[in-house]
Amino acid sequence: MDIAQALAFLLFAFIAAVTPGPSNTMILSTGAAVGTLRGIGCPLGASLGMGVMIVLSAFGVGEIVAAAPAIVIAMKMAGSLFLLWLAWKIANAGTVEANGQRRAVGFRQAFLFQWLNPKGWLVALSAGSTFLVSPQQAQTSGALWMGVLFAAAAFPAGFLWLVLGALVAQVLRTSRAARFFNIAMAFALALSVALVWR
Repeated sequence: MDIAQALAFLLFAFIAAVTPGPSNTMILSTGAAVGTLRGIGCPLGASLGMGVMIVLSAFGVGEIVAAAPAIVIAMKMAGSLFLLWLAWKIANAGTVEANGQRRAVGFRQAFLFQWLNPKGWLVALSAGSTFLVSPQQAQTSGALWMGVLFAAAAFPAGFLWLVLGALVAQVLRTSRAARFFNIAMAFALALSVALVWR
């Protein structure tokens, strides 16, 4: 991958990562619930999860998944259930746990979420088919570079959503306003289940 290709891919990755979707709704809600510092694991997990997905998709895993109807249906079902569970968690993000801390979506959950995120799979398949020029031209290094570059572009994009969530929390001074925001974000995420079955 030369410099021009790398720059084009970075631009693609940033735009794909910064546009609204289930992952950014999750990151926004995390920022609103726990702030930037405690929520940093969420965009970090999301960006690294997408980076790994990009690498595996470039090696043909995405094509195998897309070609097997049973796997696609199973992933859609798992993705739908996970999105609904996450929506429930976001709706209750204002509740306080026994140790007095608010709940946050952490690194591991955000990392695994990418594998069930319909937007994530679309991006991964697009990236592999568009930017991995030729299997003969160092496919391994090209795929690895794509994963690293995507994670590098996706983290600042996710971080912007995290900061936005933390800023929104400053505006939502009352617990009632915060609860309304959490329910609105949860509803938006639950609605995204329709994208899975499109």
